[in-house]
Amino acid sequence: MKLAQTSALLICLLGAPGISLAADAKGDVEKAYAAWDAAFNKRDEKAIGASYVATAKLMPPTHQVASGPAEIEKFFAGLFASGVTDHKLEMIDAGGDDKVVFGTAKWSATGKDKEGKPSPFSGLATHVFERQADGSLKLRLQTFN
Repeated sequence: MKLAQTSALLICLLGAPGISLAADAKGDVEKAYAAWDAAFNKRDEKAIGASYVATAKLMPPTHQVASGPAEIEKFFAGLFASGVTDHKLEMIDAGGDDKVVFGTAKWSATGKDKEGKPSPFSGLATHVFERQADGSLKLRLQTFN
């Protein structure tokens, strides 16, 4: 009887495998979004690139798929050069398990219109993350409109 009670207590304290990580998916995605926005708003394409796994794909509305951190860095360097600033991701939903986590978000930024004046624009984004050994998230797939 004592063994059964001890086992039950351990299960309650430790949780079932994967549950705690999956339950934290929303919080983890919010942290990943905050870090990504901070890197973008510092115009730090290297930090942005570091937030993707080696085999990541970025699928922007230009239909030119960027593969891997180096190509993704180049894509964002181009946005910075064209004057895009003030990026913000607002989570719509997130979920997943101990290996794969998804996030959906509204995004907004400021670009420049034809006269070079600041112009807001926005859209929707979908992100697929891979959970790393340390529990952090890295992007595997990103698409936005």
